[in-house]
Amino acid sequence: MTKILFVAATLGEITKITEHLEVIDDSKPNLKHYHFQGAKIDMLITGVGMVATTYQLTKILSNDFYTAVYNIGICGCFNRTIPLGTVLNISSDSFPELGAEDGPEFISAFEIGLIEKNEPPFKNGLLYSYHPPQVKTSNNLKQVHGITVKKVHGKEESINETINVYHPDTESMEGAAFLYVCLKEQVPCAQIRAVSNYVERRNRDAWQIETAIENLTHVVMDMLTEITSG
Repeated sequence: MTKILFVAATLGEITKITEHLEVIDDSKPNLKHYHFQGAKIDMLITGVGMVATTYQLTKILSNDFYTAVYNIGICGCFNRTIPLGTVLNISSDSFPELGAEDGPEFISAFEIGLIEKNEPPFKNGLLYSYHPPQVKTSNNLKQVHGITVKKVHGKEESINETINVYHPDTESMEGAAFLYVCLKEQVPCAQIRAVSNYVERRNRDAWQIETAIENLTHVVMDMLTEITSG
């Protein structure tokens, strides 16, 4: 039986998706089980951030097998050519805050030599989706590079510096941690996120969270339909 795990930081990011699924067991607060057209669908709510994601996902993958694992949710976007609400395939991600300060300079863990740039699971300092599931719906999405941070950007100086150094399209607080675990566990995976806001000084009036979640829901349901019809 096809068995898919969706991983999200918060319940709000997946609520509209679960409305389309047949409930098997939703008694646990962070792991809920569903059916969809003959496939088993698990939904893991990790909580926000890299630590929570790493712990919860490692715990699940250590005790169960999945055909594929998807990180889904919303994200901020540095690239203003991408419209708000767009659903993206974040095919590579990184930890830009991993390293050390030397006065005004920042030195990455790779530059210091704490980690080799090609030390598994890294490739040239980046993390890439592990054997992405061959699903046209997700593979046909625009593929972008993301960064994963413990503190989302909201200051012009740091935003510009991040763009100049890392050239990211998006940022989240979980993506690279998700990829790291899946790569170490060798589980086919992909990170699918919808753009809820541009990365700028906090301006909630300009955010489009509802539109992003609605568009994400449509894409995920199309993915599930494609997977189960194959």
